[in-house]
Amino acid sequence: MSLGYAEKLSYIEDVGKVGMSEICDPLHVLQEKIERLAVMLRKSKHLVVFTGAGISTSCGIPDFRGPKGIWTLQREGKALPQASLPFHRAMPSMTHMALVELEKAGILKFVISQNIDGLHLRSGIPRDKLAELHGNSFMEICSSCGIEYLRDFEVETIGLKETSRRCSNVDCGAKLRDTVLDWEDALPPKEMNPAEKHCRMADVVLCLGASLQITPACNLPLKSLRGGGKIVIVNLQETPKDKKASLVIHGFVDKVIAGVMDRLNMRIPPFVRIDLFQVILTHTLSSDKRFVNWILRVASVHGQKAPLPFIKYVEVSFLDGQNYKEAVLHKQPFQLKRRTVKTKIFEVLLKLNFSDGCGCLSSQIKVPIDFKVSTDCFNYDKDAILQKLRDTATGDPCCGRHEVIEKKPIPDPRSEATIYAIVTNVLQYNKTAPESNGSVMKGRLGGLNGIETSWKRSRSGKRKPRS
Repeated sequence: MSLGYAEKLSYIEDVGKVGMSEICDPLHVLQEKIERLAVMLRKSKHLVVFTGAGISTSCGIPDFRGPKGIWTLQREGKALPQASLPFHRAMPSMTHMALVELEKAGILKFVISQNIDGLHLRSGIPRDKLAELHGNSFMEICSSCGIEYLRDFEVETIGLKETSRRCSNVDCGAKLRDTVLDWEDALPPKEMNPAEKHCRMADVVLCLGASLQITPACNLPLKSLRGGGKIVIVNLQETPKDKKASLVIHGFVDKVIAGVMDRLNMRIPPFVRIDLFQVILTHTLSSDKRFVNWILRVASVHGQKAPLPFIKYVEVSFLDGQNYKEAVLHKQPFQLKRRTVKTKIFEVLLKLNFSDGCGCLSSQIKVPIDFKVSTDCFNYDKDAILQKLRDTATGDPCCGRHEVIEKKPIPDPRSEATIYAIVTNVLQYNKTAPESNGSVMKGRLGGLNGIETSWKRSRSGKRKPRS
């Protein structure tokens, strides 16, 4: 295959980004290896993908052992990069979304990840086809009934500790725990058992951006060899498992996967991020029953005390010529108190100003104020509404679109909650990797609210074996 000028130029730019301890295959070798990998995936009957920090570096999340990784910089006494975006606004990379397309096509059977960034779930990989060996910074689990809760904010604890929230199952109510392992924690059987099963079944285990140094996770791909499976490693650095691999590709993961998808004649789907929030209207009659005292709140769907991280502040104005004082709400939960004549029905205009990392600055939502609160729940077809939002946002890339997905009464105090879904990011992918979201260092990696990463506590590369 002849190489075009643009392809050569892109390769030259990639080589310029390679660190001293990293390796990049010559362009003609890289092309040949990409062809071989595409053939292997085309013929695969049970493809398993094993991912490490290297697939998230283009999302702005640093790795650990690379030239600019967390541990490398610490060892050299260098400062960690300054955060330009919060951890919770990181978006899936081209590789994440390519894996989603491979799974939908029936080629990819299972994903095993050592990452705690939650991007596989956010990208659209089904939970039952994903093992998150080291946990998920955005996941809580009920240790009593086992229900998982995926959050839009980073859970405040690590090490399988209790959080400040409880299970919403009416028959349970137990305290929730975070899912991120500390070094002394054993890998959970719930994640390891299916991972081992699928590796034994795999005819190809594709390792993407993983250093393959942390045991026992790094030995999972080797389980495919007993059944005649093959291991493929894509990484800019050598790994301890290279000698066991049928194919080792030294190159940027996004570029390699983009090349493979091109040769398979498969598109890389866009990523549309949809966030949820609720508007709660609470009201009581005045003592003379002529007026209504009401409170309008914009809050998280994860509980009234949970943060709403994608909204910076809310501007409130009134429509239909209503002579009420406008307001700007800066403090969460965003709350407005007013008194109104009982018979009045009108609209409030909420301007939601988004936090850093969202695809647009703001969005406006009209909220009807009607004190005849229904006692019925309005159950909308949530999946259909969310898919319509994705399709619309993809066809005309623009964030800020929103739809109501649920309305429900709250008996005490008398309230009505309206849950909205809103598009906050749209990211299209092409054959070259998209620009990074910026250095996403706040939170688990850099210290949000004083919490520092557990990864800084040890570099042993070993975790406690399962009991």
